[in-house]
Amino acid sequence: MIDHSAHAPSARRTNWAGNITFGAKQLHTPASVAELQDLVAAGTAVRALGTGHSFNTVADTSGSLISVAGLPRSIEIDGEARTATVSAGLRFGELTDALHRAGFALHNMGSLPHISVAGACATGTHGSGVGNRSLAGAVRALELVTADGHLVTLRRGEPDFDGAVVSLGALGVVTRLTLDLVPAFDVQQWVYEAFPQDRLLARFDEVMSEAYSVSLFTGWHGGPVDQVWLKRKVGDDGPRTAPDQWHGATLASGPRHPVPGVAAEHCTRQQGVPGPWYARLPHFRLEFTPSNGDELQSEYFVARHDAVAAYEALDRVRDRFAPLLQIGEIRTVAGDGLWLSPAQGRDSVAFHFTWVPDTAAVMPALRAIEEALAPFAARPHWGKVFTTGPGALRELYPHYADFEGLTTRFDPAGTFRNDFLAHHFPRTH
Repeated sequence: MIDHSAHAPSARRTNWAGNITFGAKQLHTPASVAELQDLVAAGTAVRALGTGHSFNTVADTSGSLISVAGLPRSIEIDGEARTATVSAGLRFGELTDALHRAGFALHNMGSLPHISVAGACATGTHGSGVGNRSLAGAVRALELVTADGHLVTLRRGEPDFDGAVVSLGALGVVTRLTLDLVPAFDVQQWVYEAFPQDRLLARFDEVMSEAYSVSLFTGWHGGPVDQVWLKRKVGDDGPRTAPDQWHGATLASGPRHPVPGVAAEHCTRQQGVPGPWYARLPHFRLEFTPSNGDELQSEYFVARHDAVAAYEALDRVRDRFAPLLQIGEIRTVAGDGLWLSPAQGRDSVAFHFTWVPDTAAVMPALRAIEEALAPFAARPHWGKVFTTGPGALRELYPHYADFEGLTTRFDPAGTFRNDFLAHHFPRTH
C-alpha cells in the first residue's frame, strides 16, 4: 500500500494498482488538524488521499492531494457506549488489535486490512455477510474539515449524516470517525472446492447464510464454483469441525489463495483454526501485501432477491469477460440507509471482478457486464473501474439529487470537486 506518512517520499504519484497517475501538483501530509485546516482554506482544488486502493480517479485532482496519515494517531474506546473514535488515516489493521485487547470488535472487515478507515467508508467499501452492513454502516459520527477550513462534526440521526458518510470526499477532508463496536469474537475459516453451480442456484440464500461471512470465488468458466470460503463465528460450545463434503463441494486439503495457482502464504489462516475476528474476516493478512498491484477491479451490487437471475445473466455472457479475469468473487452485504452506499435501501449481493491489468481490454468486458446487469439496477462500487454514466446513476440512487444539494451547500466553490465528481455528479446550475 502507499505510505503517505511524514517520512514517505512525496514524489509518489500513482495509486496502488499503478493504473492511475495522479495529476496533483502537490502532495501534503499535515502533522496537525490546524495545519490541515490552513491547507484546505488556502486551496482552490483539494482532494483527500487514503491508501490509494481505488482503481479510478475518485481521489485525483489538478491541485493538491492531502493525506491525513500524518495526523496524530488516536484510538479512543468508550466501553459503555461501545464505540471507538479513531483518526481517519489509520488503516483497519492498525486499530483492530487495540479493539480486541479491550474486548471489542468491528462488526465487519473488508478483504484487505491494509485500507484506511476514512477511505473505505467514503467509497462504500464493505466486507461480507447476509446480516452485516458495510464498513460505513458502523460510522456513528465523523469530523471533517470543510472548504472554508472549519472543523465540523456530523452525528447519526442529524439531517446531513446519511449523505456525509459515503461522500466520495466531496464534502471535506475527514479527520476522525466514531465507529460502533460489538463484543470481540473468534472465527473459524474453511475453504471448499468445486461447488456445483446447480446447487448454488437452487439454494443461494441458504448457502450465503451458512456462516457469518461467505465468499464464492469463480473464474466464470461455466463449471462448478472454484472455491467457497466459510467464516464461522465460534459459539459458546467452542470450535467446530467441518465435514469433508458440503452441498456437493469438497473440503480443501490445505490452505488456498483465491486466485488459482497462487501460493496461500498471504491469506488468513484456514482449515478451521480458530482465531480473532480481525485475523479471519479479511482474506489477506496485514503483515503481507496481497499482490503487487498488478490488477484492476470492478464490482456491482444488485438486490439479494435478484442474485440468482443476475448470476444467470452474467453466465450467459461469460465468454465476453472471463478470458480477462484473474478471479471473480460473490458476497452478500446487508442494506443500510446511507445515500451513496451501493447497498442503500436493499440487502445486496456484490459481484466482484479482479481483472488482468489491461484497461483497454477490460473496458468492453465492463460494458458486457453492465448490459447484463442493467435489468437488476446494478450499482457500481465507487472506488473501482466502471462505465455507468450519470444518467443511470441518478436512477440507481434515490438520494442522488439530495447528495448533489449537499455538495453544493458544503462546497459551493467546488474546492473538493474533481473530474470524477464533475462527470458523475454534474452541476447544472
